[in-house]
Amino acid sequence: MNKKQKKTPGIPTFERSVDRIFYEMDQKFATRNKIVYAVFIALAFFGVMGLIWMIPFPKLGFLVRTNMDTFLNWGSFYIAIIIYLYLRLAPTLSYAMLFTIGVMSFCIVQLEYVERDGGPAVWLVCTVLTVIGIVGATFQAKKEPTEIPPAAIWRLLTVGPIWLWSKIFTVLKIKY
Repeated sequence: MNKKQKKTPGIPTFERSVDRIFYEMDQKFATRNKIVYAVFIALAFFGVMGLIWMIPFPKLGFLVRTNMDTFLNWGSFYIAIIIYLYLRLAPTLSYAMLFTIGVMSFCIVQLEYVERDGGPAVWLVCTVLTVIGIVGATFQAKKEPTEIPPAAIWRLLTVGPIWLWSKIFTVLKIKY
């Protein structure tokens, strides 16, 4: 046992921090219906990513000439930070999240096209999805048999996507 790890009665020790985090989340969000969490977490994650994506980014002269200005936005930085944090937590799962984020990015770009053609504003759609995701995850957490503090709900919304991928990897017997 590592000197930094403390033995707590009833709680197993873990070699990797990701195992400890997922264990704690499994204990707090013990419901068998992880699909409900998956839907609300995905909505919240997509909504937040879309809102960050839509923050105006300064036009950089050298990028405008190469048509690269459409790909560089605040969402790109958000994605890089999220993937880096997930990569440090569990590399294999971060690749699954990269795929998920790629699909979500495609959907956000499609929403931009819809807005350009007269549809609803992307920021409005993303705000609605974020609110539905956060409120839904909060209400689902309130149904849990034990009291869940607000900090645990925020952890669910930040680490939740990779935690849900861990469940899929476990079912498929893929090591992470």
